[in-house]
Amino acid sequence: MTATALKNEMDTFGSKNAMAWQQVCTKADLVAFSGVAAWLETAEGPAQVAIFYLPSPHSKGLSGELFALDHFDPFSNANVIARGIIGDLKGAAVVASPIYKQHFRLEDGQCLEDENVKLRTWKIEFKDDEVWVEGKPH
Repeated sequence: MTATALKNEMDTFGSKNAMAWQQVCTKADLVAFSGVAAWLETAEGPAQVAIFYLPSPHSKGLSGELFALDHFDPFSNANVIARGIIGDLKGAAVVASPIYKQHFRLEDGQCLEDENVKLRTWKIEFKDDEVWVEGKPH
């Protein structure tokens, strides 16, 4: 099951512009080794992001790894990336699109089947139990 975090008013950290860090959900909203979708305010307008939480069994209480990519799948033209299956290909954490099964690296959004396709990525981090994403793609 995929959860979607939607907010009428975004909580922001720092300035009130679209490049600011925004609280999109809490740690309790995340599903380990799965994705959730959230709205993010950007300079270009609202964007849907897919958030993935990969807790590490070796983290000894640390928060694990968080990744944020575009939720939009350019191959199917649908917002479905958060519903994809998480896996590992050639030592890299990936998400497989649920429609046509292209694999995107979580670290940088690169499609492994087509080097010309890359999803935008976003800086993401925990602030206590809250999940914050910067409103500027990387």
